[in-house]
Amino acid sequence: MHCKHLWLYIAIIAGLISCKKDKEPPVVPPTENTTIISVHFPPTAPYTFFNFKSNTVIPNTDSASTKWDFGLRLTSFIVNSNASGPGNAAVILKDGIFDNVTEAPSQGYAYDTASNKLAVKDGSWYDYNPATRTFVPKAGKVFIFRTVDNKYAKMEILEATYENFVGLTPLKIKYKIRFSYQTDGSLNLRK
Repeated sequence: MHCKHLWLYIAIIAGLISCKKDKEPPVVPPTENTTIISVHFPPTAPYTFFNFKSNTVIPNTDSASTKWDFGLRLTSFIVNSNASGPGNAAVILKDGIFDNVTEAPSQGYAYDTASNKLAVKDGSWYDYNPATRTFVPKAGKVFIFRTVDNKYAKMEILEATYENFVGLTPLKIKYKIRFSYQTDGSLNLRK
C-alpha cells in the first residue's frame, strides 16, 4: 500500500514536470528609420506635421485630424493632443543615448497646454549659434512619444541643414531624424 502512494506521487511529479510552459509572445522589434523633414524657416510658416507609423509628412490640410503625431516649426514642437490637436499624442524629452532607450515609460508624458506652453520647451533640445544664426541639435537628447494611435516611438534629431538663403536668412531647414516606432503598442523600444 505504501508503494502505491509512492508511485502516485512519482506520477504526479512527472506529470507536473512534463507540462509545457506557456510560450511567451514573441518580442516584436520596433521599426527603425532615418528620414528628412523639411521645415520652412520663417517663424510665421505653418507647422510641418509628421506621422511615425507611415514615416511621412502630413499635409497642413490635415492639421485638425489625428493623422499626425508631432508638428515642427523652426525649432518649436507641438504634439497632437490637448491644445494642439484632437489626438492623444504626448512626449517626454530625455537625456540619454538613443540605443540605450529600450522601453517607453508608461507615464510622465507632457502635452501642449496652450500655444505658448508646449510639451517640448524651446531651447531644450538644441543650441543656437548667433554668429552663424543656426540651430544645432544637442547630443544625448531622446524624444519618447506616445503616438496619436497609442503606440510608442523614440526619436533623435541628428542634424539640421539650412537651405535657400535670402541674404543671411535661410528659407528652409532640413532636419534629419532617426526614430523607432513600436507597431505592437507595447512599451518595448529595443531593436
